[in-house]
Amino acid sequence: MKTGTEDLDHFQEKLWVIIGLQFVFAVLGNGFTIYHFVAWERTWHPGIIYSFNLALCDLFYAISLLPLAAYYFPPKDWKYGSPLCKLDRFVFFVNLYGSTFFIACISLNRYVAIVHPFFAHERIEPFHAKVASGVIWLFAIAISSPVLHFSNIESKGNATVCLGSASMSELPAYWPYSLFLLTVGCGLPFLLTLFSCVAIVCAVRRSHGTTREEKCKVKILISTVVLLYALFYLPFHVFRNVNIYYRGTGNMTIYITYQITRILVNFHVCIHPFIYAALAKNMPKCCCKGLQRQKKLQEKEKNVELQLAPSYGH
Repeated sequence: MKTGTEDLDHFQEKLWVIIGLQFVFAVLGNGFTIYHFVAWERTWHPGIIYSFNLALCDLFYAISLLPLAAYYFPPKDWKYGSPLCKLDRFVFFVNLYGSTFFIACISLNRYVAIVHPFFAHERIEPFHAKVASGVIWLFAIAISSPVLHFSNIESKGNATVCLGSASMSELPAYWPYSLFLLTVGCGLPFLLTLFSCVAIVCAVRRSHGTTREEKCKVKILISTVVLLYALFYLPFHVFRNVNIYYRGTGNMTIYITYQITRILVNFHVCIHPFIYAALAKNMPKCCCKGLQRQKKLQEKEKNVELQLAPSYGH
């Protein structure tokens, strides 16, 4: 009869094919996106800079999936030593939280460009986006650095386990850190993204110069961003903390649910190239057309007011 731990290992051994496919699609998609930006984009405005860094994050994230797929290949056994175990987990977290904050930056950049277009045109420059990108990379590295301490390898029978969180003895110290990652690494950028998306939709709805079709396109793009975030990032962080809290109890339902969210969060690196490199270009076009029409209407109204105004002194 299998023990609970053996059941968990057996379940993970079934996931290596999915993780391997995610690695292939993510490397191809993000590699092509980076090539497209470098080879074809002549003007690197803030939106392109943030999208390029997001693709870079996703590419590094995808590379961290390859050792994980090899690790899960039956029989599950980590054969690469403690340093590579720590490095693989560290790279995973750095690029996971780099992705969440670059998504927030892309959303905030669109918010400023659409809701405050004159401010964006006069004050926001590519240099600011480059500085913000550097800060995000440093911040993601800083909040992920404790992983280098907590992640380690353990012997389990004839196999070696690469811990994704911490050993049982260090779990009390790891638990507050895990909650910190949930709040700051996931919750904060989600709130910023949600605020930006809601503000954009409200601004576009109030725009008299935007057609119904263009408004519909913007709503679909914005809803997709929020939906993907809620589908990939939030469930992973919630069930990761639930799994850590109940770790050692042998609760298969919680563990399997967490593993499913772990697989789901990997899909974001496969889908981002389509959302932020291809579809993202449609929304600024729609919104710019609407803003241009609205500006023309405002100019016409001013001309009419000037024509109707009394001309004293003549």
